[in-house]
Amino acid sequence: MKNRAYSFLNIAGLAIGIACASLIFLWVQDELTFNHNFSKRDNLYTIYENQTYEGKISTFHATPGPMAQVLKAEIPGIKNAARSAGTGDQLFALGDKTINEAGDYVDPSMFSLLELPFVYGSATNAFQQLHSLVINETMSKKFFGDINPIGKALKVNNEQNFIITGVFKDLPKNSTFQFHWLAPMENIAHKQPWMTDWSANWARTYVQLEQSANLKSVNDKLYHYLNTKKKGNTTLCFLFSMNDWNLHDNFVGGKMEGGRIQYVKLFSFIAWIILLIACINFMNLATARSEQRAKEVGVRKVMGAGKGKLVGQFIGEAVVVSFIAVFVAVALIYAALPSFNNLVEKQLSVDIFAPAHLIYFLVIGAFTGLLAGSYPAFYLSSFNPIAVLKNIKLKASAGSAFIRQSLVVIQFSVSIILIIGTIIIYQQIQHVKSRELGFKKNKLVYLYMQGKQNERFNSFYNDLKQSGVVEDAAISDYPALQIGNNTDNYSWNGKDATKNPLISWEGVSPQFISTMGMKLVAGRDFYAKASVDSNNVIINEAFAKQMGKEGRVGGIIRDGGKKAYTVTGIVKDFLYNDMYAAGAPLLLYCHPANTNVLSIRFKQGANLNEALEKAGNVIKADNPGYPFDYKFTDDDFNQLFKTETLTGKLAGVFAGLAIIISCLGLFGLAAYTAERRIKEIGIRKVLGASVSGLAGLLSRDFLKLVGLSCIIAFPSAWWALNNWLQNYQYRVNIHWWVFGSAGLMALTIALTTVSFQAVKAALMNPVKSLRSE
Repeated sequence: MKNRAYSFLNIAGLAIGIACASLIFLWVQDELTFNHNFSKRDNLYTIYENQTYEGKISTFHATPGPMAQVLKAEIPGIKNAARSAGTGDQLFALGDKTINEAGDYVDPSMFSLLELPFVYGSATNAFQQLHSLVINETMSKKFFGDINPIGKALKVNNEQNFIITGVFKDLPKNSTFQFHWLAPMENIAHKQPWMTDWSANWARTYVQLEQSANLKSVNDKLYHYLNTKKKGNTTLCFLFSMNDWNLHDNFVGGKMEGGRIQYVKLFSFIAWIILLIACINFMNLATARSEQRAKEVGVRKVMGAGKGKLVGQFIGEAVVVSFIAVFVAVALIYAALPSFNNLVEKQLSVDIFAPAHLIYFLVIGAFTGLLAGSYPAFYLSSFNPIAVLKNIKLKASAGSAFIRQSLVVIQFSVSIILIIGTIIIYQQIQHVKSRELGFKKNKLVYLYMQGKQNERFNSFYNDLKQSGVVEDAAISDYPALQIGNNTDNYSWNGKDATKNPLISWEGVSPQFISTMGMKLVAGRDFYAKASVDSNNVIINEAFAKQMGKEGRVGGIIRDGGKKAYTVTGIVKDFLYNDMYAAGAPLLLYCHPANTNVLSIRFKQGANLNEALEKAGNVIKADNPGYPFDYKFTDDDFNQLFKTETLTGKLAGVFAGLAIIISCLGLFGLAAYTAERRIKEIGIRKVLGASVSGLAGLLSRDFLKLVGLSCIIAFPSAWWALNNWLQNYQYRVNIHWWVFGSAGLMALTIALTTVSFQAVKAALMNPVKSLRSE
C-alpha cells in the first residue's frame, strides 16, 4: 500500500503472465485429452495403409469393405472390429421440419468399441432392424423436444423412414467422432460392386485389441494381410492408436512424423516463456528497489535475524504478491475466455473450484512466487548490516545491475522473436493463398446433391442459366479442392512397367471446366452432350508429362488395362487436396451419372445475396422437399490453412502481451533509474541541459539493451522459422526487412515506455530535487 505504483506493476505483470499461460494451458489440456471420453481408448485402433507409388510411400485410412468382418476370426489378438463409411450429411424430415445432420453408417459392433452413453434405448437393441436410427441428444431435441423419441420415425432424404432406436449423449468437442446420428452399414454396404472388392478402399476399419494382445505381434500379422486376400497386393497395413489420432496424425514416408503435437509443444513453450517474462519483471523491480529496503535489512540483521529468516520473509512476500496476481489472473481469464474460444474455435471452460483447476492455480501461484522471489530474497538478505547502517545509502551492485540488464535483454529477445514469428507465419499463409490455383474460387458455391438432383441436372441447369445470375454450373464426384478418387491402374503405350504412379480421377459433367474457370492448353472441352464423350477423357499437364510421348491430344489411356479412352483435351494444372504441392496428375471422365456435387458459378457483377436467393429458388423448385444447403469454395480454401492461421494469430496475440509485460517492467526500471539520478538531473538542468538531452541521457542505456536483444533474437528467430518453413514445399523466403521491422518496433515501444519517465524527470523543478542537499 505504501508503494502503490511498484505493487501495481508487479501484480499486473504477474497477473497478465499467469492469465496468458493459463489460457494456453487450457488449450493444451483440451488437445491432450482428445478422445478421453472413450473408456477403451488404450485398446482402440484404426487400420491405416501404406501404399508405394513411384518409390514414394503414401499413407491412407481407407480400407477394403470386407476387411472388418473377418479380422476377428483371422488375426489373434483382435477382440472386435467395425466399419465406418465416414461422416457425411443426410436430410432428416419430420412433418414440415427438415434439417441436414452429420452422421455415419457403421457396423453394430461400433457401439461396443465406443461404449456411447445412451440416454434412451441401449446399444444391444440399437440395430435390430435395417432401418434403425440412433441419434444424439441435440438432434433429438431439435425434432422431438424433451420427450422420449424411441419408436418414432424420421424420413431420411425424403425417401425412407428410419425408426429411432436409441439416443446417446452429445460427444464432447475434443472427440474425433462428431456424428449426430448412426445408422446400420447394411443400408449402403452393397450399393456398389467395389464395396465388396478387396482391392478397393472406401471404409474406415476400427479394431479393439485384447487386453493381453501384443501390438507388435498383431501388426506383424496385419502387415501383409491384404496380399493373402488378393495376390500381388503390395499394400501394407498397420494399427494406428486412438491416443495418437489427434496429435500425431501426420505421416511422412509411411512413418508417423509430427502433427498437432508440434503446436502443443510450441504453445506450451510460449506459455512458460510468458510466465518467465512476468517473473523476470518481479525480479527486476524487487532488486531495483533494494536501496529502499537496505536499511530495513540492516536493522533486522542487527536485531538477530539470520539470513534464512530474511530469505523466508522476502520469498513469503513474493508468494503473497503472486497469489494476489493469481486472483486477478482468474478474473482476467473469465473475462478473456469467450474471445479466446472464438480465436481457437473451441469451447474451453474454467472452474476455479474443480480439483484439477484449483490445484493448478495453487501450484502456479506457489511456483511463480518462488521463481520470482528467490533471487531478490537471496540478494536482499546478503547485505552487510554495518555497511548499510553506516552509509544509509547502498551502492549499486555491479552484479545486480548486470543481472537486471540481462533479464531485460531476455525479455525483449523473446518478444522480438515472437514478433518476427508472427510476421513470417502471416507471410507464409498469404504466400500460399495468393498462389495461382488454376481455377477461380470466387463467386463459386457447391452443394451435395440429394434426392433426384443428379438425374434432373439438365433440367435445372437451364433454369439456373435463365435466372440471370448464374454464369455456369456443373456436377462432379467431389468439390474442386477435395478430390478423393485415385488409382494406379492406368496404362498407356510406352509406359514403364516398373512404375505405378498414383493418378486422381473424377467423373464430371461437360460444363465442369468452364464452371471452374480452368484453362485448356491443348485440345477441346467436352461436348455439351455427355454421351458423345463417354469414351473420351481430359487430363491435366502433370498427367500428360507422366505419359511422355502419349501425353497428347489423341493419346490412348487404358483403365485397368481393358477399356480404352482417348485424350481429347489437356487442362492447365490446378491445385487440389494439397495447396503446398505442385499440381498432381488428374484425369476427368465425362461421366455425370452417380456424381455427388453440384457447383454453381455466379456472374461477376451479380449481387451475391440476390444471386444465392434466385439460385436457391430454382434448386428448391426443381427438387422440392430439399433445402438449398450450399458452401463457398473460398471458405473451404481458407479452412485449409486453419492451423497455420491459428498459429499466426496466437503468436501475434502473445507477442503483443509479451511486449506489454516487458514494458511494465521497463516502465518500473525507468522510474527507478530516474529516481536514483534525480539530483544529477537537477544539477544538469541548472547547468543548462535541455529536456530532450536529459531524456536521451536516461533512455540511452535502455535502448542499448533492446539493441542487444535484437542481436540475440535475429539469428535465433531465423533458425527457428527456417526450420518451420522446411515443412512446406511451397514457402516464402525470409527477408532482412522483417528483422529490421521487428527490431524497429521493439525499439520504438521501448523508447516510448522509457521516454515517459525520462521526460517526467527532466521536466521536474531542479529546486525541489536539490533542496535537501
